[in-house]
Amino acid sequence: MAGGARPGAGGPRPASDRDPGLQPERTRLAWRRTTLSATLVAALAGRQLLRSGRPGPAEVALAVLTGVLWLAFLALSHHRMRAMAGGRPARLPARTALLLAGCTLALALCGALIVARTGH
Repeated sequence: MAGGARPGAGGPRPASDRDPGLQPERTRLAWRRTTLSATLVAALAGRQLLRSGRPGPAEVALAVLTGVLWLAFLALSHHRMRAMAGGRPARLPARTALLLAGCTLALALCGALIVARTGH
């Protein structure tokens, strides 16, 4: 073999040896990890509000917005994971990608605002 590469030695594998089911599975797992991270942000934001004593209307509005953003992210990512269950999925639509990115940024912003407003 050229360059001393052996099959199974970590080098590039021939296209015929490639398992087409692994990439979608890794991507599904990445979506699950990302969804878990978004869930953690929403839960920690809620916990922060509960520990702050008596939250005002602005904090309650932030909590509701955080919950809505989390639900939107969960629905969009779950839809994408289901689309990937049948093998090679269709390309992620730009609108969905923008919505997911927007939800992620808005969740981070809500979390930061809750921490700033509660003073912890």
